Amino acid sequence: MYTRILFPTDGSEVCSKALRHALDLAKLCGAELHALSAKEMFPYGAVSDLQPTPPQEFMEDQERTASERVKAVMEAARQAGVSCRGSTVEAVQPWEAICGYAAEHGCDLIVMGSHGRHGLTALLRGSETPRVLGHCSVPVLVVR
Repeated sequence: MYTRILFPTDGSEVCSKALRHALDLAKLCGAELHALSAKEMFPYGAVSDLQPTPPQEFMEDQERTASERVKAVMEAARQAGVSCRGSTVEAVQPWEAICGYAAEHGCDLIVMGSHGRHGLTALLRGSETPRVLGHCSVPVLVVR
């Protein structure tokens, strides 16, 4: 049924719930799981003057956080006996990175949480899930 399942993660609790479904589906179908975490790009320009963190430190922190998220998914997959690849990607818009990765790697299903952000970040940026649903040609399983 499915051979490559993409699991984008932002490390949220909703993602943890979605991971259980992604692992169960991958195991049931004998599919390979692809864990993906998007890194924010440094806000160069006028906004960078307000940024208290230097660019290199910001980018290293983004890589460290994204890598930890992917490693956690890969460890859960290992424990579940599911084959898993992990990647981090720098993205202005995470939904574009998710859709691009799915197309580039031939993923035939995306499993993701219904929302990940909370508070002010959710208000300002919103959730990536509706954008993935609206722009990606790959089927998407949304877990609440």
